[in-house]
Amino acid sequence: MPTTDQERDHLQKTVLALGFDAAAWVGAAVPARDIAAFQTWLEAGMHAGMDYLPRSVARRSDLGSSFAGTKSVLVLMVSHNHAEPEIPTGGTRVGRVARYAWSRDYHTALKPFLEELERASLALGVRAKAYVDHGLMLERSLASRAGLGWRGRSSQIISQSLGALTTLAVLLTDLEPPESELEHLDRCGTCTACVKDCPTNAITPDRFVDARRCLSYYTIEHRGSIPLEFRASLGNHLFGCDDCLDVCPWTNHAGRFSSLLTPEPELAHPDLEPFFTLSSNHFEKRFAGTAFSRARRKGMARNAALVLGNARDSSFTGLLELGLHDIGAEVRESCAWALGRFKPEIRIETALTRALQDSDPNVVSTARAALNGEFSTL
Repeated sequence: MPTTDQERDHLQKTVLALGFDAAAWVGAAVPARDIAAFQTWLEAGMHAGMDYLPRSVARRSDLGSSFAGTKSVLVLMVSHNHAEPEIPTGGTRVGRVARYAWSRDYHTALKPFLEELERASLALGVRAKAYVDHGLMLERSLASRAGLGWRGRSSQIISQSLGALTTLAVLLTDLEPPESELEHLDRCGTCTACVKDCPTNAITPDRFVDARRCLSYYTIEHRGSIPLEFRASLGNHLFGCDDCLDVCPWTNHAGRFSSLLTPEPELAHPDLEPFFTLSSNHFEKRFAGTAFSRARRKGMARNAALVLGNARDSSFTGLLELGLHDIGAEVRESCAWALGRFKPEIRIETALTRALQDSDPNVVSTARAALNGEFSTL
């Protein structure tokens, strides 16, 4: 009969053979310090509108609530440090997309490999359950305690070999935990590149990311209009923001990996026009299985409008005028703001004057401010 050490070793080798970039074991007991840090972040309100997070504290404190009998965890890491695909021809292709979204939704992409890992566990007589970002657990804490990386100033896990652009998954098992944990040393040193490069100063001194200031939160999770104070800082960020991860020296030293995640040009450089022209149903069908579905059609159109406004390219005004008739009030309001970023022209002024008759008061007030030139100098 194989020993526990042999079973752990076999499963770890299976993970690497499946194409994951790194894997390591850790005990399932959740340190009180990690739960306390999570609660501190919540109590400060830094989870913004993600109201589901406070309800998850108890579950995150006990991995057995996700899989009964969990004793140890095999933490898996895969890089999404993709080489950038070429920009497809045609369409309106401006705006940056976070690298994790360049490939198909990683939940779906990694599922068959995780199922294979579960089968390999079963063949050894090990009870196991795999999760990727949908179980209620503190994956970054697990990864750090397993020695895969450390929690950087950006609050993200940083690997010496893979950098900061990584996705985590876990295999919960009933195997006895390793006798000791090799928690990774902090190797940020005096570097503050991520803090300095954050366009909205969302990274706090205690290594938290305040979602109330984070462009990733606003372009992916937030519903409704994005606050005015962050729109100019949004620049060309269409979906997510990798700024703090891109500038990390460890990311810059890393090689290209991502054997399990394949970037697609149409996701890395999407055409913005369909976000304005598709119905929500057609959007869901077209972008099913991609990260864009998280923001939904109205969210992507809202983001696209702000990106076009920040670009200040007069060839985009027609698309923004079309957006003034969108079913989503947040889209119409964002288009009004975006048109206000351009130099005054009769065509733009006419469109904004019509927007003064909108049924939504936020659209009306933004259109009025745009006509008054309040956004042109931002």
